[in-house]
Amino acid sequence: MFPLSKGRVTRQAHVGLPEGTFEEEHGREAFDGRASHLYRSHPPTAWIRIEGPLRPRAYDLTGLKPPDQADAAGEWQRILSNEDVSIFVSKRTEPMPYYLRDSDGDLCYFVHRGTGKLETDYGPLRYREGDFLTLPKGTTHRMVPENSETFLYVVEGRGEYHLPEKGILGRHALFDPGVLETPDPQPHDEQGEFEVRVKRDGQYTTLTYPFHPLDVVGWQGDLCPTRLNKEDFRPIVSPRYHLPPSVHAVWKSDGFEVGLFAPRPTETGDPTALRVPFFHSNIDKDEVLFYHQGQFFSRAGIGEGFITHHPQGLQHGPQAAAIEASKTKEFADEYAVMVESDRPFERDDALATVEVEGYATSWARGMGLID
Repeated sequence: MFPLSKGRVTRQAHVGLPEGTFEEEHGREAFDGRASHLYRSHPPTAWIRIEGPLRPRAYDLTGLKPPDQADAAGEWQRILSNEDVSIFVSKRTEPMPYYLRDSDGDLCYFVHRGTGKLETDYGPLRYREGDFLTLPKGTTHRMVPENSETFLYVVEGRGEYHLPEKGILGRHALFDPGVLETPDPQPHDEQGEFEVRVKRDGQYTTLTYPFHPLDVVGWQGDLCPTRLNKEDFRPIVSPRYHLPPSVHAVWKSDGFEVGLFAPRPTETGDPTALRVPFFHSNIDKDEVLFYHQGQFFSRAGIGEGFITHHPQGLQHGPQAAAIEASKTKEFADEYAVMVESDRPFERDDALATVEVEGYATSWARGMGLID
């Protein structure tokens, strides 16, 4: 296939849109496949009513109360899941009184709030706000918070986490693999009774050891826990072209990827270039965005600790006020974690209690089309 051009268009995507139009990217395989750009007279998200199973949703996770918040022996709270990936929330103030061995998949803990220590078979890793902590499937570990609550956004994948392909950018783009921190052994020599919970198919089997389970004196290989902080991530930007979300990938896995939107300059090099995310259709991916920190200029009414979920099949993009404000905005001061999944997510019941009312029609409301 070769690109065609019909009607009123621009020669360069995301730059110099025809007067009075809104650009929508209609593409396959997220932003990697074939695509066309449609130039509409109205924002494609400005519906005034929505009925049926598909609905953009937003949730305030600061109001969620996972079991481990009140009970040190409690579990995480699952919020979204499919066959490839599950997302959980953990809010822990006390050390885990047990050790966990997750046999359902690799883990990526994103530390939204708190400091402490992640104890593992391989040795300990100190953690702080903004850390990505990855653990291979089956790694025995426990969380030990310090002084305050540790708020974790947990992404459990069935496949292995690996670094994204960086192509012509080179292997040191986004973050140099050399910044990844790995643990040194710190074997424990203790006797007593130690509980290890093995998680498989969402159920737990309890193992009781007469010695401390973290007794590894050394390790070698290419499979191990890692730590990466948000400040080590260096986003790719262009002063004259708004890049797609796919350039912000941190980790890839089977059926999904994890990305990070980090503070970055906007597209000030060309006054006709878009400075906010362009409207696009979710055809092959569900997108879940966790708002970690900063000023989220693409939409109003969203704060730190919120998530938005945009399902496959519905367009989404910036709200009207964000488009106007972006015309003079020179810096995007925000951190947000994206999970983009091939399969649709199913919502757990707990999320219904913290849903943001009216989000599904917030684009029309922002334009004054509805009250």
